[in-house]
Amino acid sequence: MTAPPVDAAPGGQARSAPLIGRDAEPTIFEMSVPGRRAWSFPRTELPEWSAEELVPGAYLRPELLDLPEVSERDLVGHMTRLTHRQYSVDLGAYPLGSCTMKYNPKACDEAAGLPGLAGIHPSAPASLTQGWLELLWRLGDILCEITGMSAVTLQPPAGAAGELTGLLLMRAWHQAQGQGHRHKVLIPDSAHGTNPASVTLSGYDTVTIPTDHRGLLDMAALADRLDGAVAGIMLTNPNTLGLFEEDIVQIAQAVHRAGGLVYYDGANLNAILGVTRPGDMGFDIVHLNLHKTFAVPHGGGGPGAGPVAVSPRLAEFLPGPIPTRMDGGGFDWVTPPRSIGRVHSWHGNALALARAYTYILLNGGDGLRRVAEGAVLNARWLRQRLEGTYDSPFERPNLHEFVVSTATLKRKRGLRALDVAKRLLEEGFHAPTVYFPLIVAEALMIEPTETESPQTLEALASALLRIAKEDGEEAGKAPRTTPVGRVDEARAARRLIPTWDARERPIS
Repeated sequence: MTAPPVDAAPGGQARSAPLIGRDAEPTIFEMSVPGRRAWSFPRTELPEWSAEELVPGAYLRPELLDLPEVSERDLVGHMTRLTHRQYSVDLGAYPLGSCTMKYNPKACDEAAGLPGLAGIHPSAPASLTQGWLELLWRLGDILCEITGMSAVTLQPPAGAAGELTGLLLMRAWHQAQGQGHRHKVLIPDSAHGTNPASVTLSGYDTVTIPTDHRGLLDMAALADRLDGAVAGIMLTNPNTLGLFEEDIVQIAQAVHRAGGLVYYDGANLNAILGVTRPGDMGFDIVHLNLHKTFAVPHGGGGPGAGPVAVSPRLAEFLPGPIPTRMDGGGFDWVTPPRSIGRVHSWHGNALALARAYTYILLNGGDGLRRVAEGAVLNARWLRQRLEGTYDSPFERPNLHEFVVSTATLKRKRGLRALDVAKRLLEEGFHAPTVYFPLIVAEALMIEPTETESPQTLEALASALLRIAKEDGEEAGKAPRTTPVGRVDEARAARRLIPTWDARERPIS
C-alpha cells in the first residue's frame, strides 16, 4: 500500500491528504486472524498456573474478551498510521486564538527528563529534595517578578484550577475582613467561558459587563454595577479581542473604591511579557497558564500548570505548603498561617513547572520581552494581510491575537466561519478558534504566536485570502482530503457513541 502524493503548500506547509486510502486500509478488527499475537513473554522456571488458581472463579469472565488478534508488525503499522493523522505544533501553524499553541522546545523535555527531577517520589522529605525545592522556589520568585506580585502558589494543575483558587482566595480575604456577604463577581461579555464557570463553582454570582464600541470594557456599565455586594472583577488584559484595556488603572481604582478585588486571568500574558505587569495595573490576584505563555505542552487535557500569584495582603491565604527559603539557606515546605488548604495533591504538576522554568531560563528577561514583541508583530502583520477581505469588528491596534468576521462573506456567498476553518484543514493548517468571543458574529479568532516564521505567516494569509474567494456551498463540503470528513457536530453532541465498533456499527 502506498500513500497518495501530498502537495507542498507555500511556506513549507503540507496540504493534508489521506495517508492510506480508506478502501485500502482495514480496521484493526478486520486485520484480526485467530492465533496471531503482538506480544511474547520470556520463558521462566516458574510453574504455570491456571486462571482459576490465581483468581477466584467468581471474579473471572465466563468467556474471553473478543479482542483483535494481530501480529506485532500490523499493530505497529496501525498505531503509526494513527499518529500520522494527528496534527501538532511540530508539524505546522496552530493559530488557535486565546490558546497560544506555540512550539514545545525539546530542551524543556530534556530538562524534565533528568533523573534527579523525574526520579524523585513526591513524598520524599524536604531534606532529600533540596534541588526540587530550590527550582520551585526560584520559579515562584521569577513569576512574582514577571507579574508584579509578592507571593505565589504553584499547586493548581491548570488555568481553570488557577481561576478557582484565585476566587477562593478572594472569598477568604473578604471573610477575614468581615465582608463575607459580598456575592457578585463582574466579568466582561468577551470573557473566556471558564471565568463564569469558575465564579459559579466558587459560590459567587456572575454579573456581566458589556463591551463598548471600542472593543473595551464599558466604563459606564461598570460604574452602574459596582455596589457593596461586589467581591471583585475578573479581567484578561489584553482582552479576548486582542485589545489592550487602556482604562485598566481607572477600572482597578473603581473596583477597589467599592471594596472589591481585581483578578487577572493570565491567558494573554504572553502579549505583555517584559513590557508591563498586572501588579503595575492594580491587580490583586493573577493566575498564569504555564501551558500557554511558557511553552509547556498544551492540549489533550493536560497536565498543565496554573500558578496563582497575589499581592501582599493575600499572601497569608495561599494554598500550602509552599517551597520556602529558610534562614540557614536551605529550603523547606511552609504553609501560610491562614491558608485555604491544598488545591492539588502533592506539589502540583511538578514536571510541567520544570519545563516552564527551563523555558524562562533559556529566554532570560530580554528574551521574554522579545516573545511578546514577536507575538504582537506577527498578529498585527497577519491582520493587515486580511484587511479588506475579512471584516474587522473593531478598528484598533491589536496585540498578540485578533478577531475577524466572515459576516460579509456569509451574506455575499454563504461562506461561514466554520466553512473557512474546515477549508483551512485542506490547506495544511490547523483552524483558528471559531465563533468566539460570542459578541462577534461569524468570528475567527487568530493567534499566530511569536514562533511562526514570515514564510509560514504568508502561507497562512494566502490560504485565508484564497478561501475567502470561494463559494460557501462548495467550501461547506470541506474537509475532503483529511482522514475524516466533516462531522455532523449537532448529531455527535446529541447521539455520541464513544464505544464505536467497526464490526457492529458501520458508518452511515
